Amino acid sequence: MSIYEFYQIFGQIVFIAGISILVLLSVTLIIGSILIKQERLIFPKLLLFTIDVFYGLFKKFAGYVGVDEKIVDQIGVEVRNKVNEKSFKKIDDKDKLLILPHCLRSPKCEAKLDATGLHCTDCSRCVIGVLKDKAEYKGYKVFIIPGSTFLKKIARENEFRAVLGVACNQDLNLSMMNLSKFHPQGIPLLKDGCVCTKVDTKAVLDKMGYEDSDDFRIPQSNISCIKERSNRKLL
Repeated sequence: MSIYEFYQIFGQIVFIAGISILVLLSVTLIIGSILIKQERLIFPKLLLFTIDVFYGLFKKFAGYVGVDEKIVDQIGVEVRNKVNEKSFKKIDDKDKLLILPHCLRSPKCEAKLDATGLHCTDCSRCVIGVLKDKAEYKGYKVFIIPGSTFLKKIARENEFRAVLGVACNQDLNLSMMNLSKFHPQGIPLLKDGCVCTKVDTKAVLDKMGYEDSDDFRIPQSNISCIKERSNRKLL
């Protein structure tokens, strides 16, 4: 075989591989959109394979075809929730972790930060205290963390079999990807950002098994957060 023939064959292989990847990304995007809109899980292994292997490329592809890149993380979270839901429920609560983001706390939060995260003082200024108490009552270990570095340390230093996390879609998808062997369940933030974020507390409590979660009085919004945003607008 001559050099010319080799490069010709190699070029054909690369071209076919490229077309195959584009088809795979397109199919995954379509199937993932169906999952989000209709809650129908189709070919979950295909979806997870594409998201895990072609994560960065998939995001760029979504943006190129005019779709919000966030949909890739939304699909990832939804698929992992569906796939792991039954096994998560079967595991004893004492073998589960609840991971909450520090951005849910009030700007007036007095909690101290150490190597394991924030230590809630139960001041009732935000949802963290209520979710923490309800989770610990069930037997969960609760951690309130400012970033993925803390999550790696927690995963390394604690024994657990399942994890329930709250975060923005991107952090949640990547964390669930890294903790896939722990039957993860995730609740995306309704409003993300660095401060004054918001979560569907009922959804978190439902995941923990509180069927009567509507009866709980939980601070969904934060007065100090509202005042802070108003002050920023005036400035």
